[in-house]
Amino acid sequence: MKQLGHITQRLSAYRCRSGNDCAGDHLLTPEWQTPPPPYRDAAVLIALLPRGDDLSVVFTQRTSHLTAHAGQVSFPGGGVEPQDFDAAATALREAEEEIGLPQSAVQILGQLDDYITGTGFLVRPVVGFVPEIPVWKPDDFEVAEIFDVPLSYLSSPGRIFQSSREFRGIMRSFYACDWDKFHIWGATAGMLKKFIDVIVDG
Repeated sequence: MKQLGHITQRLSAYRCRSGNDCAGDHLLTPEWQTPPPPYRDAAVLIALLPRGDDLSVVFTQRTSHLTAHAGQVSFPGGGVEPQDFDAAATALREAEEEIGLPQSAVQILGQLDDYITGTGFLVRPVVGFVPEIPVWKPDDFEVAEIFDVPLSYLSSPGRIFQSSREFRGIMRSFYACDWDKFHIWGATAGMLKKFIDVIVDG
């Protein structure tokens, strides 16, 4: 697949930023105070599926009863555990736990910049390709729905846009993207935008 080869080349050539030079919720709203270090290390999987001549990006919608980010759209992922030897190990383990994606079914293509969230996580996005469409097995406690969005849609101009809302007395700006009934925003949309920026020429 030509598109997959292009993405692999772009990710291979990309040099990830980390630490104080990384991306985060704070960049669009400088007055927004993110929690100070140390951050909790985490990783997410940006999983790509083959859909005809296109690729699709996998997302989850979190259940409404969770204490953090309830009902929001996210990539599969979570905090680093002692047994995880790197970010890819964390992303693969979490994806298997959350959506039933076997770790052996994912081909790792590359990684993106660390991303600091407003809740104090330092997240490393890991990009992977899943050659065969799996049978999803969601963790019913964490995951309400699993869906995927065509990459051709996500990479079209204007699909990812800047929005804002008042939070704790501050007008906070963030990236967002709408697909069907789903509203992707915040850290997930920020990491998605970075992925699109890296793989799209110029």
